[in-house]
Amino acid sequence: MPTAPIIAVNTAAESENKIHDDRVAAQYGFRGGLVPGVTVYGYLAAAVVDHFGEAWLERGAMDVRFSSPVYEGEEVHVAIEAHDGHAAAEIARRASGLAWLHDDPAPDAVAFTERPLPDPRPPAAHEVFQPGTVLGTLTSRLDLAQSPMSAPLDPAIGPRRCAQPAVVLALANEILVRNAELGPWIHAASEVRNFRALHDGDEIRVRARVAECYERKGHEFIVLEVVILTVGTVATLVRHTAIWRPRALGSTT
Repeated sequence: MPTAPIIAVNTAAESENKIHDDRVAAQYGFRGGLVPGVTVYGYLAAAVVDHFGEAWLERGAMDVRFSSPVYEGEEVHVAIEAHDGHAAAEIARRASGLAWLHDDPAPDAVAFTERPLPDPRPPAAHEVFQPGTVLGTLTSRLDLAQSPMSAPLDPAIGPRRCAQPAVVLALANEILVRNAELGPWIHAASEVRNFRALHDGDEIRVRARVAECYERKGHEFIVLEVVILTVGTVATLVRHTAIWRPRALGSTT
């Protein structure tokens, strides 16, 4: 069943990642700057939260894939179909996610070690993204009033002001860009596991390590294992896949 339409917002038009800039995106064959994958995930997740309730923010899971871009101003329709305790959320021909409630125990935060953020950031390269590499830890306080990533949806959910899922997943992007100086890059997929809702004002720590780095059809991919913590416990675990170096337009590799 489709949800009410959403008019997509390019929430990163002014960001360092110029794949969200119309002119640069055109150099890679796109017709405009890409609406961030985390924002599109937020649209899918809003339908999932409507389906499962706010319990999904505490113990929900979703595997999401982005197949083609969403652009600024497009009318987005999220269709959701329930079957055997799962909910398939889809934006036709653009993105899809499979969501469910889980009872898995939270992973041990100690398994994810910390190190300082690099200063200055090294240029993105295979040597920087070797599997097993521990990234610098991101520390922050959630300020939902300052987060545009879920637009046009509200960044806060309910009277407890839980963080909209786009705001949470954006932290996986942030730890990547705080650890390497990237050119234009593309969020490709994420596997999200929630163990605790995040709230406005929460102190958070984000730790990550490189799980994989590989080439496919001329694109250079990185897979991160990301853990987001608050009050010393794991709130969200993400397996986060990005194309850190897209294939150049016209390349036949």
